[in-house]
Amino acid sequence: MRNRFTFSLLNTDYVQLNESWNYLNVISPFYRLYLIDDGIGHLSTPEQSITLEKGQLYLIPSFTMFNQTCPSNLSQFYVHFIEESSDGGSLFARSRKLLQTTATAADIELFQRLVTINPGRDLRKSDNPKVYEKTNILKGFQEANAKLSLATLLETQGLIQILLSRFLDSKDFASENIKIIPSRIMEAINHIQTNLSGSLSVEELATRANLSTDHFSRSFYQHTGQRPLQFIQQKRIERAQFLILTSNYSFAEIAEQTGFESLSYFARVFKGTTGQTPGTYRDSNAYI
Repeated sequence: MRNRFTFSLLNTDYVQLNESWNYLNVISPFYRLYLIDDGIGHLSTPEQSITLEKGQLYLIPSFTMFNQTCPSNLSQFYVHFIEESSDGGSLFARSRKLLQTTATAADIELFQRLVTINPGRDLRKSDNPKVYEKTNILKGFQEANAKLSLATLLETQGLIQILLSRFLDSKDFASENIKIIPSRIMEAINHIQTNLSGSLSVEELATRANLSTDHFSRSFYQHTGQRPLQFIQQKRIERAQFLILTSNYSFAEIAEQTGFESLSYFARVFKGTTGQTPGTYRDSNAYI
């Protein structure tokens, strides 16, 4: 299977936490990967409850809402990273679950290497999600990636991929469901991804694909599992979530940048999709 997914580093470090590491209903547009070195912590979702233990690796996919707590002390390596793909999909689209696997000595060396070649990519100012949002930290680390040498950039991406691969044999990861998408549908997806702020219609997408509207809609659904308008709305809301958590744009500006005709319509669709208003989402989930 051709790898169409790439991952870009946001943060990585080794930290020692205590009972102040206690945050509820956390959700954000990036992945978290933990390797526990000592102590005990807890991750939970409405469907899962996991104890963080020494010698274990844990993965939290993007857009997964969870709680994190530490009763006393917890030492861990961590890496936060953004996922990008050529078709706007996600490697873990069908497995937005907390994942766990046993770490190896090699995994520890990989984390140590990530920290060594990416100095200053920590979150030492605070472990409080509210502070992260105010520092506009994501923009700074995107700029840091742009300054990396080609050798360091490629090694960093490779280290992340190796660590991520440790979870791909999990029963919760349905790799067999990842399919090759025809070029016409891929082009339509790429057009959607790069034109979310503009006007997008099924008729326009079908014309670009040189297909009838009905044929295009059926083919799009067959290869993505969604109707074109559903896909467009999902990507607009995902982009809105990203902007809410990583920028200081007003909701009106975000609505405009994500192609919604009015702030009221944006707020209605956002709440219908996420279960929260944009304001509640920013206040309660500002964790980057």
